[in-house]
Amino acid sequence: MSTAVCSSAFVARPNVAAVRRATAAAAPLRAVAAPRPARAARAAVRVQAAAATASVDELNAQFGKAGAVSVKEGRGGLPTVVLQSSAGATAEITLFGGCVLSWKTAAGKEILYVRPDALFDKSKPISGGIPHCFPQFGPGAIQLHGFARNVDWSLAGASEAGGNPAVTLVLTDSEYTRAMWPHAFKAEYTVSLEGEALHTRLKVTNTGDKPFAFTASLHSYFGVADVETANVRGLQGLEYLDRVADAKHPSVHQELRELVTFRGPVDSVYKAAPSKVSLDNGAGNVVIASQQWPEVVVWTPWTAMEACYKEFVCVENAQATAPVSLEPGASWAATTAMAFASDPLEDFCAGNPEEPECLVYDD
Repeated sequence: MSTAVCSSAFVARPNVAAVRRATAAAAPLRAVAAPRPARAARAAVRVQAAAATASVDELNAQFGKAGAVSVKEGRGGLPTVVLQSSAGATAEITLFGGCVLSWKTAAGKEILYVRPDALFDKSKPISGGIPHCFPQFGPGAIQLHGFARNVDWSLAGASEAGGNPAVTLVLTDSEYTRAMWPHAFKAEYTVSLEGEALHTRLKVTNTGDKPFAFTASLHSYFGVADVETANVRGLQGLEYLDRVADAKHPSVHQELRELVTFRGPVDSVYKAAPSKVSLDNGAGNVVIASQQWPEVVVWTPWTAMEACYKEFVCVENAQATAPVSLEPGASWAATTAMAFASDPLEDFCAGNPEEPECLVYDD
């Protein structure tokens, strides 16, 4: 099977008319709706192509930590932060979209997945890794999955302690964002490596003088040996919304399976999710632990992306169905911790109960 190009049905820019039609039906997302800008403005704000405010050399001089944190020109010349822990794990984060593009174990195994149709010229969000969905999960009143994944974030801080590097990226409102969503905000995204584990923390603060509401997720793509042999554990017994047939009017079900498997397209939002789920990717077990992310989204496009659907699944921490409301000055934050065990039958935390990514949950 060729893996050169994924289906264009999933890589086109947002269909403004379709999004507009979806708005009225997206009741849980009405709180994040903004007045529609003029037609010319809507076209202009689909993708922001602002240049980075500092060069790679300047960023390295300010934030580089020898052997632990560096900035390079990554794919397409995009400024990209590289983390390397003393354990040998690495991560790469693009300032465009604040996207974790890569997470590799000390043995060099890539855990995330970037689709072969991904572009790195700012003409569209990066298709793969861990893109942001903010301030809208979707569908809703603004562009699909919001704007945080297709704007430049600023590098605001870096540290290294005990061989564990961390970096913080910041996104604030701009003329571009306010044209879609008229609110003042500050989003701070911290990514760190602790040993071989990947940790993230997203904090959103209302910096304006009026309340707002938002939805969000980390749209995590994970590579799998074969989508038909991959499975997700930890969702049994939960209520979920099946969005495959109609994302605007999803059907409601209870998950009866111990292992969620993939035999066709899947677009499911699991409500009241546990703080730990795991993905058997065919080569090992990816443990995903979280705090303050109340939902888990599981997605595969199946043959709608015939060139690459067998190679990935998305398992996302999310706040998708119930918007977070913030008064002026208030903040919300959520964390994730991801670890990988090379034995597909091994629960990473069963053998490493004192590791930080294992301490964030106690079901």
